[in-house]
Amino acid sequence: MSRGGADKRRDAPERRCLVTGDRGGKAGLIRFVVGPGDIVVPDLLERLPGRGMWVSAERDAIETALRKRVFSRGAKRQVTAPPELVELIEAGLTRRVIELLSLARKSGAAVAGYEKTKAWLVSGEAVVLVQAMDGSERGKAKLRPPDGPDSLIEILTGSELGLAFGRENAIHGALAAGGLTTRVVEEAARLQGMRAMHVGDRPVGKGTTTT
Repeated sequence: MSRGGADKRRDAPERRCLVTGDRGGKAGLIRFVVGPGDIVVPDLLERLPGRGMWVSAERDAIETALRKRVFSRGAKRQVTAPPELVELIEAGLTRRVIELLSLARKSGAAVAGYEKTKAWLVSGEAVVLVQAMDGSERGKAKLRPPDGPDSLIEILTGSELGLAFGRENAIHGALAAGGLTTRVVEEAARLQGMRAMHVGDRPVGKGTTTT
């Protein structure tokens, strides 16, 4: 499996990370373009016009790109990257994961709440368990992720997960198989690489994990 939970396809065009030099598919990378005023803009949806520059969806990689002025080298001219670029990407990916989970909920491909999540896990309908990273570890341990890679997402806070499911707070959720779930897993993996390792003063884990 490649980073982001997607298989590398032989016919997919390869991209090169400006920082590491690694080549591969787009999964686990972030596209950047140069916008008006020669300002570097993250293109999280990969739709903006212009020559794309790609960097691994890892906090350290983006910070290195800022520190070493990698974007100017990639653009082959002097460009400016905003100092808050890491925070902009993290916020954008957080919104993206929340929006995709909300779409999955509205389409019937996702549920939230302990009892509904447990029922989906027991029946085998759930292929991914979603849990709030700031939820009680004792409570979360009562539910076991489905077998298989990328079957646990633990990168959103309870309030963020609540936004996705139309409630104030959520700790447990589940996703059924389908295209939306694949996209949630991929975007959560990118967010995992960018998210700071603390919520408030509490250290947290890496987010999307495998079982």
